[in-house]
Amino acid sequence: MEARLPAHIEVSGLIRSVEAAGGFATVIARGERDAGTLLVICCANGSPAKAYERMPLPDGTRAWTLTRTQAPETPQEFWDYCDRRKQQDGDLWIVELDIADGERFIALAGSARC
Repeated sequence: MEARLPAHIEVSGLIRSVEAAGGFATVIARGERDAGTLLVICCANGSPAKAYERMPLPDGTRAWTLTRTQAPETPQEFWDYCDRRKQQDGDLWIVELDIADGERFIALAGSARC
């Protein structure tokens, strides 16, 4: 089993990293402080938003997976999905990263080993 950073520390690190690179990041919904899960929304310059979540792999680890892409013709469906995910999982944090290639920040998120 891999060690995990507490959720609030991981979220804080994501926000600081994005802001240091000239982007904007915000918490849309707060989850459980230590053991919460993350849904990260990446968007930039009006491009369709993408939602990423860590999904379990057969070996017991978790990997960031694209779970939803905003369709330009029905943008509200994307936000409805995020709302449903929060209702399903009260521990879920939803964080928006508004920066080009926001995926590069989640590739590093939670990779620290204790």
